[in-house]
Amino acid sequence: MTMRDKSAWYKHPWPWILMAGPGLVIVAGVVTVWLAVVSNDGLVTDDYYKQGLAVNQRMHRDHQASALGLHADLMRSDGKVRLLLGAAAEVSLPETLVVKLAHPTRAGQDQLVEMKAEGQGFYSGQLLADVGGRWVISIEDPAGQWRLQGEWVADSGEPLRLETKLEK
Repeated sequence: MTMRDKSAWYKHPWPWILMAGPGLVIVAGVVTVWLAVVSNDGLVTDDYYKQGLAVNQRMHRDHQASALGLHADLMRSDGKVRLLLGAAAEVSLPETLVVKLAHPTRAGQDQLVEMKAEGQGFYSGQLLADVGGRWVISIEDPAGQWRLQGEWVADSGEPLRLETKLEK
């Protein structure tokens, strides 16, 4: 017998090297299960069925904005949002508007900005936090009769033009 045969198996490096792969897989699986349990699925809503049923009601507001010929230019500067609202027909513009800024992936960053009229279709409001990147914008009248929607890249420096052109 050689000296090597007399030593215990755990004193050799090869069994440990061979067990390292499956051991790492087990540790990675435990970490993955832990992350799945403790993390928040921010994109999943609890009332997705009710939201699906309300699509027709929201589409009615888009059709109403189209019928009125509404269009808006949205821009930001120094923590403020400015809006120029116009219409193809003679429409009485409201004193206030609601602008919803929804982040596509982080619901915690969404903002609701109340815009006050400054005259001749101009509105302004204060942002709660600075915005950057891509946003889904929704402009609504306080009565909920019409809505303009679009996507905005806030970092582009260009104003966002919102128009509703729906086919009937």
